[in-house]
Amino acid sequence: MLKIGDNAPELTLPNQDDVEISLRDLAGKWIVLYFYPKDNTPGCTTEACDFTATLPQFDTLGAVVLGVSPDSTASHQKFIAKQKLDITLLSDSTTQIAQRYGVWQLKKFCGKEYMGIVRSTFLIDPEGKIAQIWSNVKVKDHASEVKKALEALV
Repeated sequence: MLKIGDNAPELTLPNQDDVEISLRDLAGKWIVLYFYPKDNTPGCTTEACDFTATLPQFDTLGAVVLGVSPDSTASHQKFIAKQKLDITLLSDSTTQIAQRYGVWQLKKFCGKEYMGIVRSTFLIDPEGKIAQIWSNVKVKDHASEVKKALEALV
């Protein structure tokens, strides 16, 4: 399991426009990397809309917000258009990055077990180290909580 102070695992994933985004390309910036289960579901929609609403404040703090799910780039495009999102969404269709970050885990719902994303957020500092981790995120006020943590560190 990753800990505060660890180097953030490198990632290169396509965004909603099929443009590859790598952490190494964002060196020198703060990165809010949040993992969520599925596009266009209630909790994930609320979280994405909240990050979009607070995006100007993250920009002011020199931070980039990246959402990651196993959904396809086409699904991300539809999600962004439908919800009028301004954030960047990355497609981890193989779940390789989710596994590297330790968020691809066994989940239970209605008595069934399955593998899926455990909603989690990583705040990565400009040197590429993990500055903060939120696991099993509750969506309500999460974007504000991440912003406050970033403000305390900048």
